[in-house]
Amino acid sequence: MEYEPVRFNEMQRYLKKVADKTLSQKLKELEADGLIVRTVYSQMPPKVEYSLTARGRSLVNVLDKLCDWGTENRPET
Repeated sequence: MEYEPVRFNEMQRYLKKVADKTLSQKLKELEADGLIVRTVYSQMPPKVEYSLTARGRSLVNVLDKLCDWGTENRPET
């Protein structure tokens, strides 16, 4: 999913507990930072897709390693 264009509702289903407003705000921030691109298709009903820019794709390996570190260093309960 990280390299394919994704629609807003698909992201919401994947993230589950995120509010519409929060997701919308974060997507705008990521777009302003040049990490994602928002593509609007002129059709009815309107279609909008989000995809990673080259700059955004360059973060994937870093974030994967950070997730691995978090999993390995999770406190035992």
